[in-house]
Amino acid sequence: MLHRRDAMLRLGSVGCGALSLPQLMAMEQPAALPVKKLARSCIFLFMWGGQPQQDMWDIKPDAPEGIRSPFKPIATTVSGITLSDQMPQTARQADKLAIIRSLTHSTTDHGVSVYHTMTGRAMSPPRTFPSNGRTRSDFPSIASMFSYLGEQSPIPASFSIPRPVAHDGLYYAGTHAGFLGSTHDPVELGEVFNHVQTGPRPDAEKSKLPLALPGDVSVARLQARRGLLSLLETEDRAMQRDASTVAFDSIYESAYRLIHATTVKDALNLELESPAVRDRYGRNEYGESFLTARRLVEAGVRLVTVNWMFITPRAKVYNVWDAHGGLNDLEHGETGYGMLKANYCLPAFDQAYSALLDDLAVRGLLDETLVSCVGEFGRTPKINAVNGRDHWPFCYSGVLAGGGIQGGTVYGASDKQAAYVKENPVTPGDYLATVCQACGLDPTREVHDLQGRPFKICDGEPISAIL
Repeated sequence: MLHRRDAMLRLGSVGCGALSLPQLMAMEQPAALPVKKLARSCIFLFMWGGQPQQDMWDIKPDAPEGIRSPFKPIATTVSGITLSDQMPQTARQADKLAIIRSLTHSTTDHGVSVYHTMTGRAMSPPRTFPSNGRTRSDFPSIASMFSYLGEQSPIPASFSIPRPVAHDGLYYAGTHAGFLGSTHDPVELGEVFNHVQTGPRPDAEKSKLPLALPGDVSVARLQARRGLLSLLETEDRAMQRDASTVAFDSIYESAYRLIHATTVKDALNLELESPAVRDRYGRNEYGESFLTARRLVEAGVRLVTVNWMFITPRAKVYNVWDAHGGLNDLEHGETGYGMLKANYCLPAFDQAYSALLDDLAVRGLLDETLVSCVGEFGRTPKINAVNGRDHWPFCYSGVLAGGGIQGGTVYGASDKQAAYVKENPVTPGDYLATVCQACGLDPTREVHDLQGRPFKICDGEPISAIL
């Protein structure tokens, strides 16, 4: 059927009174092909900076020295599938995983690649930092696709935790609704840190993601304010016809619903979770973020994006997956492989990721929750002179689990050095189309940009072999 937003745009251009019911019906789009619903929600783990495929998901023990990972392959619960010895707990979850070893695109820039990964479309023309801030001309993010394509809900469709994909005041393009409008923007929680910011880091064990009224504003007071606003709106209907006002109203209503959604507020309060479960995930920022993601989907949120970065004790932002080596020495002196092995990187990931899959399965939620784990690219086959790996988009890995995905599988293959795709290439658009399809959303749905040009909402083909 004609989508609500498209209908409103067309109605606005001709005037509501000029159209009869048959004319309105004639405007409707042909019905999309039925999509089998496999999952109710999605947890999208975004490994900002790019996980090293050859050190995690696609170990090549026979590669030459200087290319071969210093980590060793270990057996998993699935015969023939090996993972890094830095991921022993994840190895025990292999029967739940569909590992895609043939993701590929052609851009080495973080900002341009984030856009491609989150929207499924190449940025044209490319905008590199600091010119890669998001605009309303951008294509929508996967989080916004879930809002636009999904059913209406009394709570927001998507959240982004523990902070936006942003730094130094710049929010990366591809991380909001773009031309779909602010109605479909994700709710973004947490602070945006700067590279030069200093000061104490909040205690991750005691911190809770923010969702509360200011201390001097009671619920009753908020309700009174809302009543006054409703009265003013009734007195000034002309204001309602202004597009920017309509967008603001939508944001206001979302915020009001959010504040009153007790289940969502409770989901963000980890003090309500059992200490044993919190310990299993890890008492650190990302263990708690993965746990919060589970609690949010349990509360009815359709998609939760967890953006993995690392904030040092002095509140300086670093991207631990972006392990170039000596180029990004952390305050504790870890670089390159030292950084990957540090307790805030691979060990924390292994613990939190395996805990998430275990927890969802125990609660009966894994079959209705798709868990995606992917970055904007991988890392170079060759280890550089400062014991790290650089950006490499030509072949890397992504992992899907739950939500009707066929676990215990590997799709695609890389060459002997995990450098180039050997078979079954998968684009970022294909990956996101698979996410949509697995969650019962139609990735072929037609949308229109600000110029009125038609596009499929997701530019890719689902990987039917793993669905």
